[in-house]
Amino acid sequence: MKHIFSAFLFLSSIFVVPASAKNVVLRVGYFPNITHAQGMIGSDSTSQNRGWFEQRLGDGVTVQWFAFNAGPSAMEAILAGSVDLTYVGPNPALNAYIRSRGEEIRVLAGSALGGAALVVGKNSGITKPTDFKGRTVATPQLGNTQDVAARAWLKKQGYRITLTGGDVSVVPMANPDQLNLMNLGKVDAVWTVEPWVSRLEQEAGARVYLEQPDAVTTILVSSAKFLREQPALAAKFRAAHVELTAWINAHPEEAREQVRAGLSRAVKREIPASLVAHAWPRIRFTDELKSAQLESFVTDARSVGFLRDAIPLDRLFPVLP
Repeated sequence: MKHIFSAFLFLSSIFVVPASAKNVVLRVGYFPNITHAQGMIGSDSTSQNRGWFEQRLGDGVTVQWFAFNAGPSAMEAILAGSVDLTYVGPNPALNAYIRSRGEEIRVLAGSALGGAALVVGKNSGITKPTDFKGRTVATPQLGNTQDVAARAWLKKQGYRITLTGGDVSVVPMANPDQLNLMNLGKVDAVWTVEPWVSRLEQEAGARVYLEQPDAVTTILVSSAKFLREQPALAAKFRAAHVELTAWINAHPEEAREQVRAGLSRAVKREIPASLVAHAWPRIRFTDELKSAQLESFVTDARSVGFLRDAIPLDRLFPVLP
């Protein structure tokens, strides 16, 4: 019996592949926006077979990238287990964290500040807050970071804002639709992010009315499940993200070109270098993020009815190995 058991162990050592040698598929979300530069560069470098993240994650790791229009859909994918990590705005991440009672979402790092703005149409006649009464303001998606910012800012100006009407109509729609409808004069203003801010300026004659230069625009989050099951891989991805963020800041011209090329492939349309150059100074890329920076987003979201039952954010920031 002893010899049979020894033989079984020997055969097992031959035929059982160690877990570390198995291929791991890492699914990562991002948006085709300049404010998601790390995701844009990561996705595009993967498609060109020179993946930034793959080179730093080790053998046996395949990265698959998934593009989203805005944060709520990306967070639904996280909650459904369709993606493991995603670049996303803070409001959808906070909403998903609170909806799951702190069980499902974890923040790994900061990514970008700024790059978001409220722009008004060239023929809108909007010059002051009182001019927004009875107007239509477009945002990328219901409950995304810019949608909440628009509703909270308008409420602070004294307007009654509801999901379907109020003193100002806040209408969520995809970024390309914002541009088309502003050109047609069917929306008066748009609250969005780069490169759409610059595209609205250059292609629709829009004017920036209000910028958010220091507001957190993009963060890197993971599902709690992925963090529990692959803590070392999560730590490696975060380290690669931190390294990429430093590289972007040290090599802005090369980073801009990589983002421009990635955007062009993502939207199947050549994005002018001048557009990216125009947008770039509005954004500050940083991996740093503190809990206090997210508290204002919770306050704004609660003020417009998106987060009715806020909970402490203490579990949102995990300690990585």
